Amino acid sequence: MGLDLPNDDLIAGPLPETHLGCPFRADEARLHQGEQKAMLLTGASRGIGHATAKLFSEAGWRIISCARQPFDGARCPWDSGREDHVQVDLSDYQMLPRLIAQVKERLAGAPLHALVNNAGISPKTSDGDRLTSLTTSTETWMRVFHLNLVAPILLARGLFDELRAASGSIVNVTSIAGSRVHPFAGSAYATSKAALASLTREMAHDYAPYGVRVNAIAPGEIRTDMLSPDTEARLVPNIPLRRVGTPDEVAKVIFFLCSDAASYVTGAEVPINGGQHL
Repeated sequence: MGLDLPNDDLIAGPLPETHLGCPFRADEARLHQGEQKAMLLTGASRGIGHATAKLFSEAGWRIISCARQPFDGARCPWDSGREDHVQVDLSDYQMLPRLIAQVKERLAGAPLHALVNNAGISPKTSDGDRLTSLTTSTETWMRVFHLNLVAPILLARGLFDELRAASGSIVNVTSIAGSRVHPFAGSAYATSKAALASLTREMAHDYAPYGVRVNAIAPGEIRTDMLSPDTEARLVPNIPLRRVGTPDEVAKVIFFLCSDAASYVTGAEVPINGGQHL
């Protein structure tokens, strides 16, 4: 059965150049022309966040970062890193108005092209085991949800005008643990990531009329400081590609979702797990 396309001219001819070129090189070209995109990245100090900041910086983006730790210039060699870093505990929602005000001050009226909500916590027991729905304290539930779910809501809403001015992109970092019981991720973490996936759909619907796209990525097992060799060895047999992923591989998908190459993508949750979700 054919597609109902009443006007063949709509699909004839070459696509616009912005769709054909490499998005990474396109952003570099804008930088040479005096146009620099800006992003706010939470949880930028290590792992996926650190790899994301490096990749965007190499493409010429301005990185405004926030994390619980102070800026480490030796590990984070992107331009204006120290000046554009805000040390803040996102699990304390009362700190978010101050963070939003500081981001606006740094932007000084300029648009915000991307918001990447990467920060997240998954508390363990004192022995390093997962916290279940029976063993997680009320305080831990609240702390996890404040950071993993409430912070993305408030940051996106607080920076809405700046995102709208850029027809920007929001990327929420969820997890494979949000769709299945995970052997190591705790119940509060998994539940918060499932809620964040649902929130992504709601935000995509709400923000689309203003030209702002909202998507999520759902990483599986990624080689970071938190993944021990023993844990990796136990997980790999359950991954069809028979290996864990790298932070760089996740960062590249985030970059795609924030680029013009994904200009018609919104409301998606992209699994990055080597087929582990199959």
